Amino acid sequence: MNTKSYFFQSFAIVALAFVAFIGFKQILPDKIFSDSKVDSKNVLIDSLLLESVAKDSLSLKSDSIEESERRLGEQKIVYDASEGIEFPSETFDNYKGYQYLISFYEKLYQLEQNPQRHVRIAYYGDSMTDGDLIVQDVRNNYQDRFGGNGVGFVSITSESAASRGSVKATYSKNWKTQSYLNVKRPASPFGVNGHVFFANDQTNPTWVQYEAGLPKHTTTLDNPTLFYGRSSKRGNVNFIIGKDTLKKSLTPNNLVNTLKVTSGSIKAFKANFIHADSIPIYGFNFDNGIGVHVDNFSQRGNSGLPISMFDASVMQAFDNNLKYDLIVLHYGTNVLNYGTKNYFWYEKGMTKTVNKIKESFPGVSILIVSTADKSTKYDLEMKTDSAVVPLMKAQKKYALETESGFVNLYTLMGGDGSMVKWVDESPAKANKDYTHFNQRGAKAIGNLLYSQLNNGYEQYKILRQKRETGVRPKAIRKPKADSVSVEKDSVNE
Repeated sequence: MNTKSYFFQSFAIVALAFVAFIGFKQILPDKIFSDSKVDSKNVLIDSLLLESVAKDSLSLKSDSIEESERRLGEQKIVYDASEGIEFPSETFDNYKGYQYLISFYEKLYQLEQNPQRHVRIAYYGDSMTDGDLIVQDVRNNYQDRFGGNGVGFVSITSESAASRGSVKATYSKNWKTQSYLNVKRPASPFGVNGHVFFANDQTNPTWVQYEAGLPKHTTTLDNPTLFYGRSSKRGNVNFIIGKDTLKKSLTPNNLVNTLKVTSGSIKAFKANFIHADSIPIYGFNFDNGIGVHVDNFSQRGNSGLPISMFDASVMQAFDNNLKYDLIVLHYGTNVLNYGTKNYFWYEKGMTKTVNKIKESFPGVSILIVSTADKSTKYDLEMKTDSAVVPLMKAQKKYALETESGFVNLYTLMGGDGSMVKWVDESPAKANKDYTHFNQRGAKAIGNLLYSQLNNGYEQYKILRQKRETGVRPKAIRKPKADSVSVEKDSVNE
């Protein structure tokens, strides 16, 4: 055997492969060889997203997808009256689904008539809402108009705690954290924030400390209340407020338990957990009990699919305390990077997610916020990523299918090429990753979101006034061949 000849043959093959790679790299699209570097620090992986992509059904050919979208675009969406209120018909292209937000709008109307009432929103998102970006501006708009103080529900630990301005949180490093992003079978059920925490160290103190933020409406910690889960063992927690220490017991008898730190408003406090290692801890809620409150449940790397793992009975227990009226699902950033334009698998998965929310929070209104524009380099030029529009349409489809409201964030910010404009503006409103907004851009997006929701509310009030003044609602029509007729249960007023 000529060992030397085999060596040179192997070397020649490797060399030819390398030369071929260099040659093909010059003619293949730039997108394959992105110049941007991915910072792996603090990047979390949505395990359900990876599984769904691995099982991606590519049996649908592109022409069948296009034909399906063409037929859908030609259909007219005609609503049946709900409690005498019927929003105008829509097409798929301009779909907003205000009809499905009637329950939420009625709660806002009742609050406007009686400022002692309350309305609550849960805003689920990914890195777009990290550090309370976007959400804090939606919250501020609502609290400016309808009243309300408090930042809402805050987790024990968070990867964005240091960058969040609406509340300052610090915590010991010995918390054990389980997230619905990468744990399928948690030691105890996930909380409404998609996490569960354990004070898992009996040797060293396990603590969390909160301080009120600087923005208006969040300058105090209102009625601070601890939420924790069920356990066979009891524990204790010491709340340190200024120079005072309040010693309280944890009695984890129910699926979800609450413990008020103190009544009224304070500026800061520290919670030391003692012999509480077996008790699931979820977080603290801060609100003054009236007006509008908006909870930010952001999670980097989330596709929205993990919400389908919620324990409905536990969520209902949270809802009994927090009483949600609207749940927002703002996802898409982490779904664009997998080389596919067929998002049927994502439609299917997110339909399951929305149905889980309906089971978990009976009667709640649901709003889907689509992906924003994102730019990718094609032939040395930054352009809208080719997957953005297909994903946005998929999100609109499952919003319509699940009878949810819809915000087309892609068109709201300007449509094709808008992310490049937001990055290149002076001052810039988005980061150089051509994906995420900076604080200036996030505020603009929050204002745009609020504006669309408020536009629907103003239309609702006009329709409601017509009903109250005796103007007969339009007769319920039978759908035409080119129409989609949708129904909705009566609104509980």
